[in-house]
Amino acid sequence: MPRTATLAGACISPHADESLTVTPPAPDELAYSLTLPASLTSPAIARAAARSMLHAHGLNDEADAALQAVGELTACACRFSAGAEIYLSLRHGGNTIRIAAYDGHPRHTNARLAAACDGRRRSALRLLACVVRAGGGEWGFGESREPGGGTRMWAHLPVSSACTGHR
Repeated sequence: MPRTATLAGACISPHADESLTVTPPAPDELAYSLTLPASLTSPAIARAAARSMLHAHGLNDEADAALQAVGELTACACRFSAGAEIYLSLRHGGNTIRIAAYDGHPRHTNARLAAACDGRRRSALRLLACVVRAGGGEWGFGESREPGGGTRMWAHLPVSSACTGHR
């Protein structure tokens, strides 16, 4: 089944063809960012949006692990956020799905507080660690380099070669 669609009567130019061929985006074009409220509903919203994004880019085989990672990262970001919003990034490159979540919780300057906070965050991401390890990926967290500061949590999930070929 071909993966193209035709748009009839598009308003582009009086000299343009009556139809345009639209090709679905390739996996390497996966590059989305969302700002979400730091609330209990955001992980479900983030998973639903990510499911649509992954499907649109032909990454269905990778969806289960990626959606679990999106849910875990956004739930943790909402739990630790010092502000009203969190930020989620979903990208693909180098045969890897890259997911990052940012919350406004700043790194502690006191070493004992920082270690305790890191331990709580690591504990909250225990399921993420299992999912990422099972898929041969990597994960972590640390100080955000973004202007607002806070904490960046991330997961890199390898993509099977069957998903990265041309359609």
